[in-house]
Amino acid sequence: MILEIKNYIEISNSIDEILRNSPFKLKYIIEKSGISEPTFFRKMKEKKFLPEELLKIAEIIEPEVISKDEILNAIQEGLNDVKNGRITEHSLVMDEVKERITKKKNARFLDK
Repeated sequence: MILEIKNYIEISNSIDEILRNSPFKLKYIIEKSGISEPTFFRKMKEKKFLPEELLKIAEIIEPEVISKDEILNAIQEGLNDVKNGRITEHSLVMDEVKERITKKKNARFLDK
C-alpha cells in the first residue's frame, strides 16, 4: 500500500510534465476530463487533482492496454467461431456494407 501511495504522490507532483509529454493536446484532455478549463489549470498549477480526476486523466492519455491473454482469448474465440461454422462469406459482408453506405448517402442527400 505504501508503494501505491508513493506512486500517487509522484504522479500528482509531476502531472504538469506528464500532460506536456502526452501525445494529446491539453485542450482535448481538459474537454474529455469534464473539468472546466480555469479549474483544470488551477489544479495543474497547484498540483491538487483529486485521485478520481487523476484516474480520469490517466484513462484519457493512456487508453486501455490489452493484455496478451486477452488477445490470445480473442483469437481463440475467432478460431472457435470458424470451427463451429459461425462465419459469413466475404462477399455477403461487402454487399451489406455497400447497402448501408448507400442508405446513409441517400439519407444525407434527402436531409439537404
